[in-house]
Amino acid sequence: MKNYVFAVLVAGAVVTGAFGQSSLFDKYDVNMTKWAQLPASTPWGGLTTWVAADGKGTVIVLVRKAPYFRVFTTDGKFVKSWGDEGLFNEAHSAHFDRDGFIWATDPNDHVVHKFSPDGKLLMTLGKKGVAGDNASHDTFNRPNAVAIASNGDIFVSDGYVNSRVVQFSKDGKFIKAFGKKGSGPGEFAQPHALAMDSKGRLFVGDRSNNRIQILDQDGKYITEWTQFSRPSGIYIDKNDVIYVADSESGSVDPPHGAWKRGIRVGSAKDGSVTAFIPDPAANPPSTSAAEGVAADANGNIYGAEVGPRALKRYVKR
Repeated sequence: MKNYVFAVLVAGAVVTGAFGQSSLFDKYDVNMTKWAQLPASTPWGGLTTWVAADGKGTVIVLVRKAPYFRVFTTDGKFVKSWGDEGLFNEAHSAHFDRDGFIWATDPNDHVVHKFSPDGKLLMTLGKKGVAGDNASHDTFNRPNAVAIASNGDIFVSDGYVNSRVVQFSKDGKFIKAFGKKGSGPGEFAQPHALAMDSKGRLFVGDRSNNRIQILDQDGKYITEWTQFSRPSGIYIDKNDVIYVADSESGSVDPPHGAWKRGIRVGSAKDGSVTAFIPDPAANPPSTSAAEGVAADANGNIYGAEVGPRALKRYVKR
């Protein structure tokens, strides 16, 4: 009999929070079960840094130790792993585009990679090991997220040091950059997540400003939402359901301490929050709960927890 390492399924509960976060219905199963049937010969290893779902039955978990990519079906069956040692200096985030290609960021090497579904490196944006400033057209300074528009345009959150979003054509040619450090409309403080809704609006997780900014693809400010708390990760499905992971509120970020860490689910159309899954840890000193978040076609949620080094799956009732 094979030995396996399992991630656990945990559930959300109604938790009273601040700023209108009370009385949210518990919409996720509380039963514990086994998922992620990873063979013992391929242990998790390193930090569980991000999770991506293609909406068609595939879930990829990104960890910070080779093989970096762990591929599963949505029922937890292990498919394969890939990504040789040295591919990343720091594997940070992974994202599917609508054609099934995988995009991943490496903040330490200042690059963004595009991979085929079978793991072939197809494109690299940025210059490996070279940090650029906010005015650079071909270099980043610790990029951390990617979103791909319906026409193939590439949007990169160049956010850990620079405070901007950089747009490229589908073949990697620079189009424009927008944003600067600040707290006003169209300004950012550590943009950390990107996603697009069905209208092509760009959702920017403006983490250190504790908000999501919504922009058009020219970088023009539309509106901002604070009801999803401090966003580390954002995922929007084909039905415009939005999933936002907050891994830093409360004890992790005392200035935002009245808010609770966890995953908030809602509508990308009107900004309503319909469910909340809290972090079970009460007072951790550093990042906790999910940082990367994704969902499958059935609305089950996957949370990649960097601090706890875990992947959790939340099953919709």
